[in-house]
Amino acid sequence: MTLRQSLYALALFLTPAVAFAHSGHDPSGLMAGLAHPVLGLDHLLAMLAVGLWAAQQSGATRWALPLTFVASMLLGGLFGLNGVQLALMETAIATSVMAFGLLVAVAIRLPTAIALGMTALFALTHGVAHGLELPALSSPWGYAAGFVVATAALHACGFALVRALPAAAAPLVRLAGLASAITGACLLAG
Repeated sequence: MTLRQSLYALALFLTPAVAFAHSGHDPSGLMAGLAHPVLGLDHLLAMLAVGLWAAQQSGATRWALPLTFVASMLLGGLFGLNGVQLALMETAIATSVMAFGLLVAVAIRLPTAIALGMTALFALTHGVAHGLELPALSSPWGYAAGFVVATAALHACGFALVRALPAAAAPLVRLAGLASAITGACLLAG
């Protein structure tokens, strides 16, 4: 997939979510679930960064990072749908934007257990936030399916972007990570 094709895919993915970003259009909850990760800047940046970071890895870690994120986020979403709240949840989400951005910026390969543990912990906080924001009168199952699909698609977009770029463009990916890290720091600053 070329860079142009990756950008077109991302644009096409984002378009329907914007059109259905308002509540009341879909009692299944699917569209609200699709929209939440895409329209929240903190979620969008963290999830794209996970895809970027995964593409910088080697072996099974390439797939384990996004799969761990999605699974842990779904677990957190189920907690949130049941009203479980986490202390400092928004701080943890902003920290995840900064941390994943820094990991992309330095293109680091952490030991797998540390990388997966950190990814799972941050994903749990994103999931709880998603679950707590279930729109009224929406199906929790449709909503959960939507935020899982959107998250996986954002990971895939980040991954495909890195894999489609020539090796000479690696500094651009690192700059994108740095931009995400700076945004996360700004979110933390308030």
